[in-house]
Amino acid sequence: DSYNMAYRDELTGLLGRRALNERMRGLGRHYSIAMLDIDHFKKFNDTHGHDVGDEVLKLVAARISRVAGGGTAYRYGGEEFCVVFPRKGSDECVDALEDVREGIASYEMSLRDHSQRPETSSEGARKRGGKAAPKTVKVTISMGLAERSEEHASPEEVLKEADQKLYRAKKAGRNRLSY
Repeated sequence: DSYNMAYRDELTGLLGRRALNERMRGLGRHYSIAMLDIDHFKKFNDTHGHDVGDEVLKLVAARISRVAGGGTAYRYGGEEFCVVFPRKGSDECVDALEDVREGIASYEMSLRDHSQRPETSSEGARKRGGKAAPKTVKVTISMGLAERSEEHASPEEVLKEADQKLYRAKKAGRNRLSY
């Protein structure tokens, strides 16, 4: 329990910032780091409320946690996430990250009014019979990817470069990967 409290993000279940900091200390000489951010999250939160925003964070975290290519997902803070790919160059990570980005962009999230949830399954079936489908929304993420190099020799420098590339992706129109 103590480990989970210290190393896991309570909302998303992903490894948290403390775990990322420890992982970065032992990365070696060949690795890539991606920074990911939910596009327009503040606007989304303001429009739909913080409860729905929390559900979006959980959805995005669940998708990121399944990244292929040997990556490990972390919640960096707020609506930002990080994926560390040990022993991988950035070219080896692109397909896995694009799969995550496309999976999130194509997912339709249903917005439901939890205050009007039926108390029994039979009442729910009756209510669903004549009602229109719930409103759906989509979210997208932008990503920046960097790898260790002579120019960016420490994990902190690689992380900073990935963050700069993330902002390039946002400036270029969002819902994209910059590397």
